[in-house]
Amino acid sequence: MAHEKEVAEILLKLNAVTLSPKKPYKYASGILSPIYCDNRIILSYPKERGAIVDFYIESIKKNELDADVIAGTATAGIAWAAWIAEKLGKPMIYIRSSSKDHGKENLIEGKLEKGQKVLVVEDLVSTGGSSLNAVRAAREAGGVVSDCIAIFTYGMEKARCSFEKEKCRLIALSDFSELVEVASGKGYIKKEDKGIVLKWNKNPEGWRG
Repeated sequence: MAHEKEVAEILLKLNAVTLSPKKPYKYASGILSPIYCDNRIILSYPKERGAIVDFYIESIKKNELDADVIAGTATAGIAWAAWIAEKLGKPMIYIRSSSKDHGKENLIEGKLEKGQKVLVVEDLVSTGGSSLNAVRAAREAGGVVSDCIAIFTYGMEKARCSFEKEKCRLIALSDFSELVEVASGKGYIKKEDKGIVLKWNKNPEGWRG
């Protein structure tokens, strides 16, 4: 899709995604990675933020994602879900990573009726664990969930298998391979480092640069 490249360019330009093949980042899980992604940075740039929302809407329409309710994952997906819901004139909810320990102990904030079609909105998918937790929470509350849409995915095999097992389609505005192509073409990484970076998402746990 045409917007995959444009989204990758936005992420790189704003430093929402940074690539460092020679000095890898260390994730909390202990995994070494040549890539670090923080899409929350986009929230501070109105022009680029608006473009991403438009790409979300374009992708939703192109993929014929019919939803009664737009659901944001807490916390990163909340703002995007709100803007999408506003543009589409749809109700919005958000899904916590865990239940509140006070009040009504809600896992889902907002109104979700049984049988309503829910589109889960995420900003980033790595292994897919937190996104699929939100999918399961919406289903357990009576929602019908068949799709999750995100700005970016690392394209890990683990995530692909997990979404397939959960019978939920993942649609991303851009992905790891597209981003590496753009980064190499525009000089964000050296061309000779491109292959090193591409190897990472094939085996993140075993990658050593």
